[in-house]
Amino acid sequence: MNLILLGPPGAGKGTQAAKIIGKYEIPHISTGDIFRENIKEGTPLGKKAQEYMNRGELVPDSLVIEIATDRLTKDDCKEGFLLDGFPRTVEQAEALDKFLAEDGKKVDHVLNIDVEADILMKRLTGRRVCKGCGATFHITNIPPKVEGVCDVCGEELYQRDDDTEETVANRIEVYNSQTKPLIDYYEKSGNISHLDGSVDPDELLAEIVKILGD
Repeated sequence: MNLILLGPPGAGKGTQAAKIIGKYEIPHISTGDIFRENIKEGTPLGKKAQEYMNRGELVPDSLVIEIATDRLTKDDCKEGFLLDGFPRTVEQAEALDKFLAEDGKKVDHVLNIDVEADILMKRLTGRRVCKGCGATFHITNIPPKVEGVCDVCGEELYQRDDDTEETVANRIEVYNSQTKPLIDYYEKSGNISHLDGSVDPDELLAEIVKILGD
């Protein structure tokens, strides 16, 4: 089963990805992880990506496509995969469809997790991270036992720069403007489902399983 997971920052994609790959036994392919891995290993693709990042530029579609499709050629993807963070543009989606078609495959389903902007704002601005061990908490959902102090190592908790209201609002706006054409693209293909990401994670998984089957 070849799946794509869409959703704005804070929608809970990471939580659902872990549940989906556990149930369906397919690899979770995050383009962010692939970039980091290629850069860390110093592969030719990683070096190319690093050049753009060093200049503060977005990695172009052609390179993102090359890195993502290269990952899909690995043996663990033969029985399916869950893509997260790719495709992000219609050009990437078209390239993915072409790549899969060459092997007689296709995207079976696109899962789009929808969450209202005010809920995303509360989720993301409430996140706190430990300066010592990197453990993550939330002032409402997963509060530490002592305010501002990590339960794990006792170090100070802080709010990341990209979790401030202004930054979060910008991230949501960028995601929506980038992703709307992509959602329209998959609407035409008829293989996209829209899910309510504000519900309990187990309830959301149950909805996903209804769509995908056992």
